[in-house]
Parts: sequence; structure tokens; C-alpha cells
Amino acid sequence: MLTDIEISRLAKPQHITDIATKFGIETAELSLFGEAKAKVNLSILDRIQDNLDGKLVIVTAVTPTPFGEGKTVTSIGLTQGLNAIGKKACACIRQPSMGPVFGIKGGAAGGGYSQVIPMEEMNLHLTGDIHAVSSAHNLAAAAIDARLFHESRLSADEFAHQSGLSPLNIDPEQILWRRVVDHNERSLRTITVGLGELNGPVHDSGFDITAASELMAILALSHDLKDMRHRIGRLVLAMDKHGEPITAEMLGVAGAMTVIMTEAIKPTLMQTLTGDPCLVHAGPFANIAHGNSSIIADRIALKLADIVVTEGGFGSDMGFEKFCNIKVRESGKTPDAAVLVATLKALKANSGLDSERDINLPDQARLEAGFLNLKWHMDNVSQYGIPVVVALNRFPTDTQEELDWLKNAVMQAGAFGCEISNAFSLGASGTEALARKVVAATAQNSAFRFLYQTNSSIEAKLLSIAESGYGAKGMRLSNEAKEQLVQIQAMGLDHLSVCIAKTPLSISHDPAIKGVPKGFELPITQLKINAGAGFITALVGKVMTMPGLGIRPGYLNIDINDQDEIVGLA
Repeated sequence: MLTDIEISRLAKPQHITDIATKFGIETAELSLFGEAKAKVNLSILDRIQDNLDGKLVIVTAVTPTPFGEGKTVTSIGLTQGLNAIGKKACACIRQPSMGPVFGIKGGAAGGGYSQVIPMEEMNLHLTGDIHAVSSAHNLAAAAIDARLFHESRLSADEFAHQSGLSPLNIDPEQILWRRVVDHNERSLRTITVGLGELNGPVHDSGFDITAASELMAILALSHDLKDMRHRIGRLVLAMDKHGEPITAEMLGVAGAMTVIMTEAIKPTLMQTLTGDPCLVHAGPFANIAHGNSSIIADRIALKLADIVVTEGGFGSDMGFEKFCNIKVRESGKTPDAAVLVATLKALKANSGLDSERDINLPDQARLEAGFLNLKWHMDNVSQYGIPVVVALNRFPTDTQEELDWLKNAVMQAGAFGCEISNAFSLGASGTEALARKVVAATAQNSAFRFLYQTNSSIEAKLLSIAESGYGAKGMRLSNEAKEQLVQIQAMGLDHLSVCIAKTPLSISHDPAIKGVPKGFELPITQLKINAGAGFITALVGKVMTMPGLGIRPGYLNIDINDQDEIVGLA
């Protein structure tokens, strides 16, 4: 079979204005970036505000494995399949970060015959949103250090006289705002800044990956430009020497940060291999951020489509949980159905059973043990009151006997439906049965419910996720987290949602524990204030907000050939 990039290049994309017109977006509402992609101006929201909303479908998966479950492939394939059976459908997905593209994960355009094209443009820069987030974020970091420098070299009166500003009295040991870059770089996790004459004061800092920036979360959760401006103003950047918060508004940098992101707030319209619309916007990771594309993209799509397919990153304990408890609260739009992606290989890998047998070969014992992981995720989705359809993403090595056994087990376990997906190899025709089942699921009366109420304490919300969201027997806070909790309470931020940052490779905090972990305590090491985004991030276990490159990174395979074409991008 051809590679993803070869399939993408053989396709003949329609002009993006044609995709827009068919979908209901007027040419005047587009800002073109060449022939294959365009920004959608937010003026469209006023024109379509009275349209009825379509149905919203969230795609999630079992616990991820190195073999790949094909969640984005399924999201794009399902969108193609829905359009093929006569429904007007649109996909809303996140923008890929170059960290995973050049690291280990590769691109995020889907794959095979269910992908967004051109895949090179999708995976590299796109329309520059991530760079805008990086620039705005790092402007705030520079503003903090500049203010710290000037206030430290002058008396309070002299600073006020020369600047016309009131001193903020920043505590250099309580600067909360780190820097970001859109690459994996473990050596930048902890750094010291201000070294050298006239560069201080010296203090500790570090870098996160841009996808983990609170600005990325704000981009994904904002309703419009004014809302984004307000949220940026609420950012807590540091504490003063009396322990009071210093916000971006107080520093005077919020307006400039917003200006940098005025184009980034517009979703990017692209197309699938079969000419179906796809809105690409925002890129928060689901393990260290909230893991979902933007509310704005969903709002536009829902007013123009019968069914909108969106995706939560990693397994249902990660992006799906955050979709339900964070994104739904902010958007007010509950999902009508969920699609849970699984594969035979993923279940065998999640079985927890050691085996020297090739995972591509039939292995009923491992499959049955791994099914418990799928059953856990089915139950997890169901507790939110959403009908769940399981998509069994077929690999060439799968046997029909094992697929039939799994499909029967899924239906006996109470799923609304279960269909085999051939999205990767067949595209739209390989997902028509899945599409029909999803349409039927969206016709059900769902009774959506949150996992916790925001008027509960931070501890109660964390405990709800630990116990009901992961199956833990409880949680424990480190001494540092306890101190941060007191600070959060003193600032009156108990009402915020919570966002867990943990490994995606296990339902628990320990990536080595497969299957359905039980009897564990969730260790919360830090609590981070994300007042602009509207949640408190809880770091769990050994999770890092800046990934590192592996021993054999993906960039080793990426180059330009003799025809000046990109090769090795997958």
C-alpha cells in the first residue's frame, strides 16, 4: 500500500473556496492561505447564529499503545462515511504540534484513505497558529523579566517616576509563567535565567511545549475575540512579595498578547481526501492539557452540518473526560454520541499478559484479558449518559474469527453498537456501516451528566476524577500540592474545573500498569493555576509538560528528495 504522503500527493484537492461554498461558508468569510486552506473569519457566527445546531459526536479510544489505534483515521473516515450516506458532516480536529511530528508520534492528519490533505501543510506550520501562541506566551515571559529587572534596579518612587507605572513588587521565586517552544526538548525543562551582568535578577525558570501553554487552552476554549482578550487578562503570571497574584492585565501585556493571536482565533478550513470539510483549530495535548479542538470551530460546524465529528486526545480517561468536564462546561454543547476506537492489537497489548507470541497472530487469551480494558472504557463513557458505538479499526493481520468474537463481546457488554472500520484502507466506503450506526446513536435521548460539580472543593473534584474517572481508591497530595491548594483557596479559585496531567499509557498514573488498574492511590505532585483557561491543572506522578526526544526520533527519516519533495513524513 502507498504511504500516507504518497496517497495525499496523488489526490487532487478541490479549491478551498469550493469546499467552503458547498459547506455554507461564503467566500467573503475566508482568508485564503493558498488554494488548499483558508482561515474562517468569525463574522460568520453572526450570519449563522439562528441556524439549528447539528449533532455532536466525540471520538475517543481505549488506552493507547505503540501500535496506534487510529483515532484520527476513524474521525476522518467517519466524516467521509457520513457524507457518503447522505449526511452533511464536518470534522473538527486539533492542529498537530511539531514536537510529535519530529519526535515519535508522527503527523496527525489521519492516514491511508482517511486523511486531511495536503498532509504536509497540515503537519508543518499550517497557518501559523502554534507559532502565534508561542510568541504571545513568550512575550509575557519577557515582560515579567523586564519588569523585574527595572523595578530591582530602581527605587519604587524612581521606577514610578520614570515609567509612569506602579511597582508590582514581583517575587522572583514565585514567577509562575514559564516559556514555551513547539519542539520536544528535555534540556529546557529546568533553566536559570538572568545570568550575566545587567541581565538579572537571576531566578529559576523552564520551558514547556507550546501545546501545554495556557494560551493554547484559552484559544481552544474562547467563544470570540473579546472572550479571549478577557481570559488573557486573567492569566496569573507571578506572585508579588506579599503573596498576591500578578495578572497579565496588571502587567499591561494582555492587550499585546491578544493582538498577536488575532488571526490564530480563526479556525482553518481544510478538506478530506473525498472533499469533505474539516475545521482544524488549536492543539492542546490530552495528557498535559485538556486535549480538544476549539469551541469556535465546533460552533461554526454545528450551525452548518447535520453531524459534527470531533476528537478527544488519547483514551477516554484523558481527552474524553476533559471534553466532558471542561469543554462542555465552557461551550454549553453536550455530545449526542461517542465513538470508542479499539483494535485487536491494542487490546492484546493492554492485556497485561506477557507473551512471546507475535501480537499480530491470533491469541484468544490475550484478547479476552485485553477486552477488560475496552469494557472499562465503555463503562467510563456510559457514566456520562452518552450512547457509545465501538469502532473496531481493522488491521491487515486481523482475523475474522477474532473480530467476530470481539464484536459479540462488545454487544453483550452493553454498547449501543459495534462496527468494523476499514477507514484506513477503503476511506468512505469502509466506514458507511459505522456511519449508519452513529446516526442511529445520535437519534437516542442522551442524558448527559458531569462527573463533578464545580461548586465542590478542589479536593472533592480531584477525588471524583481519581475514583470515578480512573477507578482509584483515593488520592494523595504532595506537600507542595498542599501548599498550592491553600494558595488557590486564598485566591477564591475553588470554583474552577480541574485538568489532570498524567501518563496516557495507563488508566492509572503508572504507565507500566496495563489493563484495568485497581487499588491504587493517585499521587498529585503539583497544582497549577490556569485562571484564564478556567481550570486548575493537577500534575500526577512523573508527568512532564515538556517532552523529550527518543533515542531514534522521527526527524531522522524526514528530508527533501531530488524532486524537492518532502519524504519521510508520516
